[in-house]
Amino acid sequence: MASYVLAIDQGTTGSTVALMDDQGRLCASVNNEFPQHYPQPGWVEHEAADIWKSVKKGIASILRKGLCKPTDIAAIGITNQRETTLLWDRRSGEALNKAIVWQCRRTTEFCEKLKSDGHEKMVKRKSGLVLDPYFSASKFRWLLRNTKGIKTALNAGRVAGGTVDSYLIWQLSGGQRHVSDVSNASRTSLMNLATLDWDNELLELFDVPRDILPEIVPSSGVLATTQGIKGLPDGIPIAGVAGDQQAALFGQACFTPGDAKCTFGTGSFILMNTGTEPLDSHSGLLTTVAWQLGSKKPVYALEGGAFVCGAAVQWLRDELQIIRRSAEVETLARQVDDHGGVEFVPALTGLGAPHWAPEARGVICGLTRGSGRAHIARATLDAMALQNADILLAMERDLGKRMKPLRVDGGASANDLLMQIQADVLGRKLIRPQVVETTVAGACYLAGLGVGLWQKPADIRKIWQSDAEFRVKMKPQQRRQRVSSWQRALDRALIL
Repeated sequence: MASYVLAIDQGTTGSTVALMDDQGRLCASVNNEFPQHYPQPGWVEHEAADIWKSVKKGIASILRKGLCKPTDIAAIGITNQRETTLLWDRRSGEALNKAIVWQCRRTTEFCEKLKSDGHEKMVKRKSGLVLDPYFSASKFRWLLRNTKGIKTALNAGRVAGGTVDSYLIWQLSGGQRHVSDVSNASRTSLMNLATLDWDNELLELFDVPRDILPEIVPSSGVLATTQGIKGLPDGIPIAGVAGDQQAALFGQACFTPGDAKCTFGTGSFILMNTGTEPLDSHSGLLTTVAWQLGSKKPVYALEGGAFVCGAAVQWLRDELQIIRRSAEVETLARQVDDHGGVEFVPALTGLGAPHWAPEARGVICGLTRGSGRAHIARATLDAMALQNADILLAMERDLGKRMKPLRVDGGASANDLLMQIQADVLGRKLIRPQVVETTVAGACYLAGLGVGLWQKPADIRKIWQSDAEFRVKMKPQQRRQRVSSWQRALDRALIL
């Protein structure tokens, strides 16, 4: 009996393909990188063909391992870089232009004009998102205005558009299905959070025709089936899809309101489950769809991100050169008992949620004659934790209830000192999972639920296991003093 799930985790710099069994064990994982393109300052692009090639290569590599027969694969799950936008030909499946990556800032001027014209309130009310080139809508508009031969292709009905999930489903299904799950659609600024459908007013604002967009479908259930993929039998259900951060929330088994996860990567991404009704943020956070299981009500989340998290450690390594390898920061920071009054606000690319201050600049302050490399290293770890605490406490205020223990993942979650600092400044217990590839796990769980490999989320809770817990050691008075010092440094960064 088929008892494995094949997961595709399509990321910004590469694609991971993994295999999970019905006990929730990751049996194998392979990653294939592909080129990034930077044609102008602030522009970031991908070749869609490179993305698809990396996925096919990963599938072939997993199958060659011989851990299961292709016929043992019960379902395929997909998780993907969000907001990245592309157009392709419905007949050939070939991209009509390079994909515009979520990091790309080419539409900044257009988004600023929409703001100055007073449209941001409507956009946020309907989509849950702020007006920013980060999201897909303005990218669609740019592609539709700057792709060679686009008018002819549009008139012939040959243009398909979408985010990476819809492109991969199109390719995997042999062009039979043009769909996107609600979590990815909610990152476009074109979907109405209440109706879970493309919104006419938003489509008109960004000048995107509805007929090029995919059908919006749940995150779990049979969304398409494979056709014509080398090595895979036709008819394997593609049964689980979610954007990478929503997949991580699901992979962390954050199934009830108040459950939250923080992914420590180059930046940090924090999502909190808020239940089955969208929750407007009054604290500078984003409202997004977390997932939808079949015909059930969707689950929503609040999201906030810090632009610089692990990148702050890379800055210590590459620019200040006070460490040779990123992993050395923990050892160096442990040489002192605390930050010694040194503060580092890593606003190296401005500040994200809840401040949304692109003009902010990084600050190192509180230096004395006794300050050294170790104090700067410790201040860096403190800053990574403190900016996350700012976001999480804002989420608590919006939700109106105390959050549950925070679940953590991502590369920097392996840093035990950082995790203890995070628990202390947040005042909440942290839980790190055994399966740290939480985006892959989330895609597998959604797909497994979609074909009945697991019957309900409670079955996944039973197989989800923690690796370590970090309990609060800092006393409340110490926490207040630490946060107060951080806030003074933050104020300096905001007024520069």
